[in-house]
Amino acid sequence: MGSELLGSELKVLFGRRRTWAMLLALAAVPVLIAVVVRVSSAPGTPGRGPAFLDRVTQNGLFVGVTGLVVSIPLFLPLTVSVVAGDSIAGEGGLGTLRYLLVAPAGRVRLLLVKFAAALAFCVAATLAVAVPGAIVGVVLFPVGPVTLLSGDTIDVGASVLRLLLVAGYVTVSLVGLAAVGLFISTLTDVPVGSMAATIVLTVVSEVLDALPQVSWLHPWLFSHYWFGFADLLRQPVAWGSFGGNAWLQAGYVALFAALAYGRFASKDVLS
Repeated sequence: MGSELLGSELKVLFGRRRTWAMLLALAAVPVLIAVVVRVSSAPGTPGRGPAFLDRVTQNGLFVGVTGLVVSIPLFLPLTVSVVAGDSIAGEGGLGTLRYLLVAPAGRVRLLLVKFAAALAFCVAATLAVAVPGAIVGVVLFPVGPVTLLSGDTIDVGASVLRLLLVAGYVTVSLVGLAAVGLFISTLTDVPVGSMAATIVLTVVSEVLDALPQVSWLHPWLFSHYWFGFADLLRQPVAWGSFGGNAWLQAGYVALFAALAYGRFASKDVLS
């Protein structure tokens, strides 16, 4: 029954025009970057523009990484906030929530299914940036051995693996935000309100992370490690940031999943 409900939820999520519109918008980010760099007569200047932008003309695989760098602060969190914020509130707003809770322990199962669907979207959203970026990079720019940040050179196959590792890192980075959005979604039957609140919390987290006056708070902010994937582009791979990010996001999932259950278990869905 749980797998059937999850399959149905994924079918609904990825059957919406809104979902595909967001994925296409994400895919357009690296494509736009690649086209602008390709038609520009001025070469990239190190230290200016998004990270890795100056490496795009040297190796097309960096288009995918640059696209992720550009998308992390706003575009990826925005789309995840829309999906997670709509998860429970959207059903409440449509009046379909009561019909989903007909089975025993239906609330726990529904929360798990909604969160699993949000995680699936996190994966899809990240790949929607990385994969088109790599493809358009291969088409528009030369591709060959990649020079890592540590100065070491790896072949194309290993470079693709590093790009997938970076995409995995970014996906993990969005998990905590998805849990926050799920909790907020249980607080209201107005999906636009829960989406907006999740987006606002993302902006607040990023702003606080940029203020040195509250540096003691930085390690506890869910956005703190979002750009830590540069450690995956060294030889050997430095896993410290990946591990710290994973533990932080796991803590947010545990906390806000518990809060979501506490709220949803007592939520009146019949009114």
